[in-house]
Amino acid sequence: MNLLQNKRIIITGAGSGIGRASALLAAEEGAAIVAVDQSDSVLETVQTIEQSGGRAMAVQADVSDEEAVAAFVARCVSEYGGVDGLYANAGVSGGRKTLTELTVADWQRTLAVNTIGVFLAIKAVVPEMTKQGGGAIVCTASVAGLRANAGGVDYSASKAGVISIAQTSAYQLYGTGIRVNAVCPGLIETGMTKPTFDLADERGRRDRIGQINPTARAGQPQEIAEMACFLLSDRASYVNGQAIPVDGGLSASHPWVFPRI
Repeated sequence: MNLLQNKRIIITGAGSGIGRASALLAAEEGAAIVAVDQSDSVLETVQTIEQSGGRAMAVQADVSDEEAVAAFVARCVSEYGGVDGLYANAGVSGGRKTLTELTVADWQRTLAVNTIGVFLAIKAVVPEMTKQGGGAIVCTASVAGLRANAGGVDYSASKAGVISIAQTSAYQLYGTGIRVNAVCPGLIETGMTKPTFDLADERGRRDRIGQINPTARAGQPQEIAEMACFLLSDRASYVNGQAIPVDGGLSASHPWVFPRI
C-alpha cells in the first residue's frame, strides 16, 4: 500500500482492461486518478474507485485529439494542483487484417490512437512536470513492437513507434527529472484480445493459449498494472528509457516448439 501516495496520475484507456486495472491499483496505492477513455465505461472505473474510498475523476476524450488531450491535462492540474504521473495506455488492436488487406485509413486510425495519442499525452504533461522538477511517464507498447508475429503490421509498427517515443523522449528530457518508460505486454486477456480467446473457446483449445511462453498461460490486466504502477512510483527512480516486456517470458526466446517427449 501507499506506493503512489499523493501522486496525481493520468491514465488513458482507463475504461477497461489494462487501463482500468491500472487505475484501480494506482488509486488503491494512494494516487488521485484522472481516468480517460472515450467509452462510458470509464465512469464505472471511477465509481469503483470512489466506492473504495479513492479519489478519481472521469474524462471522456479521444487521445488522438490534441485539444482534448491538453484539456484533460489542464483539468488534472486545476483539480489536483499538478500532475506527477502519466500512463499513456489507450490503444486499438488494428483488427485482424493481413498486409494486403490493410488500407491507408486502417493505418491512420491505428497510428492516431496507439502512437500519436502517446506523443500528444507526453507533449502535454512535460511542461507541467518540468515546472514541478520531475515526473514519471509510462507508455503501453507491446511485444509486437519488439519482434514479429505478435500482431498485425499496422499494430506492430504502431507499438514499435511507442517504444521509440519512450526511449527518445527519455533522452530529450535529459536532466528534467522526468522518466519515460514503456511496458510491453504479451498476450493479456482483455476486451481487445477477446476474439482470440473466443476462437480458442469455440475450438475447445483455451488450455493452449499462451503455450509458447515458458509460463504456459496468458496474462491478466492486473499483472501489467503492477509493472505500470511500479514504474510510476519513486521506487523506480533509476529506471528510465526502457521497454520492459511483461509477457510470461515470450520475448526471451527465438521461435521455439514445445518438446513433445
